Amino acid sequence: MKYLAQLALLALLLSSCSPKDKVPFEDGLEDYPTLKNVLENVDKYQVQIIYTLIERNEHGNALMTDFTVNLDDTHYFYPASTVKLPVALLALEWLEEQKIEGLTAETTMLTDSVRPSQIPSLSDLSARDSLPSIAQYIKKILLVSDNDAYNRLYELLGQDYINQKLKEKGLEHTIITHRLSYSTSPEENRIFNPIRFMDSTGTVLLEIPERSTETIYSNVNNPVIGKSFYVGDSLVSDGMDFTFKNKLALSDLHGVVERIIFPMSFVEFDRFTINEDHRNFVLKYMSMLPAESDFPKYPKSEYWDKYSKFYLNGNDKSDFPANIRIFNKTGQAYGHLIDASYYVDFEKGIEFFVSAVIYVNADETLNDDQYEYGEIGFPFFEELGNYLYQLESERKKMIPADLKKFKFEY
Repeated sequence: MKYLAQLALLALLLSSCSPKDKVPFEDGLEDYPTLKNVLENVDKYQVQIIYTLIERNEHGNALMTDFTVNLDDTHYFYPASTVKLPVALLALEWLEEQKIEGLTAETTMLTDSVRPSQIPSLSDLSARDSLPSIAQYIKKILLVSDNDAYNRLYELLGQDYINQKLKEKGLEHTIITHRLSYSTSPEENRIFNPIRFMDSTGTVLLEIPERSTETIYSNVNNPVIGKSFYVGDSLVSDGMDFTFKNKLALSDLHGVVERIIFPMSFVEFDRFTINEDHRNFVLKYMSMLPAESDFPKYPKSEYWDKYSKFYLNGNDKSDFPANIRIFNKTGQAYGHLIDASYYVDFEKGIEFFVSAVIYVNADETLNDDQYEYGEIGFPFFEELGNYLYQLESERKKMIPADLKKFKFEY
């Protein structure tokens, strides 16, 4: 097992930890059989984990130390829906850059189409006024990982803006190149719909024509996943090519969550440049449960509390613990499960970051719906969450965290 502990805060940790403190991912695994099995077979499951221990200084600032398992920014995995989080944040950053009077996250955003591969979006029945907007799209992304909502923000920003901005923020191992659940070519994914923003009187505040990118963003070394894959009912006896697919390395994804939770822990040019109202809006909906939302409204029978909270078992339909909130983004596709989270227990004063990816596809065939999500994937995430929560429960902190600013009215 590759294992790395970053010890930038060694003196502080030594002073706050007792001799009996467990070493993460080495000690105390006996009660977590699935986690233990995965950690003993990191190559088989292509697992990567980042656990960030948080201490507070006398000013309440977060001091963070990472413990990682098998972390490799060069190893490709399909990021699935996790790419939606940085795109949502960049949509708010783009909005603030426009500096147009009356143009807000709630302003009506109408997406047009000028070619057969494009789909318009002129209404949104999930919204209070039945009209689409940046804010409504972000809500849907963070609550239930809505694919169309992501696609609309992708079309708004375009590949150049997204990829250049992420690189400027030090997120060097990320490439975002396509819509999701949308069958079209790499060439068509480089062309972006025309868009209009209109106020309540019908006045056009901003009109954006169809745009395209000349730069071809692609993954190095032409990554291939699996040994075969289905296209409809036809089996292709070769691995699937992911050269022009999205990439979001786990360290970058973890960094995106850290940047929105603790922006002041990063130098200014590495942060997402959004105001505090927009930041709190994102935090609220990252941690909100689907049934707590009115617009959009989601039935609890279809979108249960833990629907997108893998560290509490995403398949578990029991009620969410009242003392816990998880600010996160998940992904699930092609045998991959991913969750990047800031985990908080308000009663016990517990806080930590954890991000992980696992690949559970024993037959190495994609699109056959024979992934071991239920047998291995979700139990791994649940045990990882419980294991780290137990470590945090036993760990003595020098200065208790003040978590009030992460409490929201839902």
